[in-house]
Amino acid sequence: MRSLLFVPGDSERKLEKGFEADADVVIVDLEDSVAAANKGAARAVAAGFISNQRRRTGPTVYVRVNDLSTGLTDDDLAALVPAKPDGIMLPKSNSGQDVQQLAAKLRVHEAENGLPDGAMRILPIITETASGVLAAASYAGASARLAGLTWGAEDLSAAIGARAARDEDGRYTDVFRLARSMTILAAGAAEVAAIDTVFPDFRDMASFAKECREAERDGFTGKMAIHPAQVPVINTAFTPSAEAVERSQAIVNAFAAAGNPGVVGIGGKMYDRPHLRLAERLLARAKASRT
Repeated sequence: MRSLLFVPGDSERKLEKGFEADADVVIVDLEDSVAAANKGAARAVAAGFISNQRRRTGPTVYVRVNDLSTGLTDDDLAALVPAKPDGIMLPKSNSGQDVQQLAAKLRVHEAENGLPDGAMRILPIITETASGVLAAASYAGASARLAGLTWGAEDLSAAIGARAARDEDGRYTDVFRLARSMTILAAGAAEVAAIDTVFPDFRDMASFAKECREAERDGFTGKMAIHPAQVPVINTAFTPSAEAVERSQAIVNAFAAAGNPGVVGIGGKMYDRPHLRLAERLLARAKASRT
């Protein structure tokens, strides 16, 4: 998952454009982009569109349901699981226990719709509440359905009373840098993908590209988008370069040729097992970006 594009679930026109945007994942949104009075209609529109899309090849499809505290999650799942999305995005997740609760609900809905147990994955947003940030470590081992971890700043701002998530230079303030860092560390502990949050100003492509490069540098493997124009920038930033692939393959080959020792030398430089692990991860990302 490099690029994950949010698309409002109540607009067939926007859904059509979203599915044509070359994103790796389209997130059909039933939460923030849909007004409370329009939730029921959005479920019907989204379910119909996803069902039709399943007859064609296209991106992976996730549905962002309403969070567990709203009382709307069960209605979302009842309407959307029959359409067979690939996964569910869980907003305002407070801990791995919320993932387990959603997994139990999915198991019932999968059985009722004749789907394999565990067919649908879960991608929680883990920093939209203060308790969620503090419980980041709880996702390791929470569920085999866990596809990755991602984070959000806007809802956290409201939860803690922060007037802004970024300073006058556009950098995240300390609390939000902590949330970002906890997401990377929690994903590493859970051995799943770390997905960076959205960049709200889709007109400022230069700053957006810079943020993508920094996210990839720091260990994120993908980023969410709010506009189709952001998708190619994300795909470029999170696709390993030919030079990086060649270098990583050389490291993997050197370890294999030497019988997988603790250290190998390549071109006068020493590489140890962490370098091997990093090279293997990069090659896996490169392979995934070609499929």
